[in-house]
Amino acid sequence: QVQLVESGGGLVQAGGSLRLSCAASGRTSSSYAMGWFRQAPGQEREFVAAISWRGGTTYYADSVKDRFTISRDNAKNTVYLQLNSLKPEDTAVYYCAEHQNRVGGTNPYGYNYWGQGTQVSVSS
Repeated sequence: QVQLVESGGGLVQAGGSLRLSCAASGRTSSSYAMGWFRQAPGQEREFVAAISWRGGTTYYADSVKDRFTISRDNAKNTVYLQLNSLKPEDTAVYYCAEHQNRVGGTNPYGYNYWGQGTQVSVSS
């Protein structure tokens, strides 16, 4: 079983940047696709970005495309999400998750393991 721990969240002004990290422990996640989701208060959890097991394929929600970048370092068993040009509507708890296969996708039901989340707050 794998444990996922997110870090890097915080409070930032609109237009600012943050870099989220997701460290896996217990076993390697390098054989699985990984994803990031977010959930704002009173809203459903939504897909943000995903990356295939070797990083060759990435997926982004339209709302974050060209602003966020997902990457991974399999040697460190860590996945990253670079958040640029942040907007107040990006405020949410951000979760990383491990997919059930190497390709990944946007559906949260395809992910077997989830972290506890890290808060991102963007002020206007």
